[in-house]
Amino acid sequence: MLDVRNLEVVYDDVMLVLRGVSLTVPKGAIVALLGANGAGKSTLLRALSGLLDVHDGEITKGSITLNGEPIHHLRPAQVVQKGVSQVMEGRRILGELTVEENLRVGAHTRARQIDANLERVYGLFPVLKGRRRGVAGYLSGGEQQMLAVGRALMASPEVLLLDEPSLGLAPALVGQIRELIVEINKQGTTVLLVEQNATMALSIASHGYVMETGKIVMDKPAADLLSDEDIKEFYLGLGAEGAAKSFRDVKHYKRRKRWLS
Repeated sequence: MLDVRNLEVVYDDVMLVLRGVSLTVPKGAIVALLGANGAGKSTLLRALSGLLDVHDGEITKGSITLNGEPIHHLRPAQVVQKGVSQVMEGRRILGELTVEENLRVGAHTRARQIDANLERVYGLFPVLKGRRRGVAGYLSGGEQQMLAVGRALMASPEVLLLDEPSLGLAPALVGQIRELIVEINKQGTTVLLVEQNATMALSIASHGYVMETGKIVMDKPAADLLSDEDIKEFYLGLGAEGAAKSFRDVKHYKRRKRWLS
């Protein structure tokens, strides 16, 4: 179980970005984290992965534990060794290396399991097996996203952190990514899914959190969030009767969100 308690993160010693964030990702579950750009979702993932130093950020309060063991003080490689891997927004593949070289880079903390993990990844992503010797930079956007996920899986993670995996993909490819996340979870990997595509995320998650301005403002089972009127209006673009709203109506809110009242 991944557990975050009262987490505060500051950038450049002055900018408070996370303000007492608490959430739990139970073992074997898919948990969705929703929020607009700038809400603090990526900062939370950096804290979970030990990557805040790169961005001049630090945890000033709170804790992160994995199965009861604190991990918020660990370096990124140590976090991966403990069982937490992240797929960053934007894929971040090594474009000049081959597909298989990218995958092998992801296995640097699990060198003894490379062959077994390659077999697992190629089973999940047959298209990557067919292009294993091809240059990664020539893959399509969807294939690059599969490669990024596969590279994270090469570390045999207990918990997989996914940051906007559907970003920039065509609807058909979003469906493929959705099914792959479900399959990865069925194979025993716990998933924290950060997504702006709320419908996709909540359709496969058991629980969901909504983050705004560095705080968790709503925390419910995923099915309850899908039926919540505020979530429909502000995250799904639907009106009270479930009808799609225009961009103007979504952009110019006519009432305050109930959790701000």
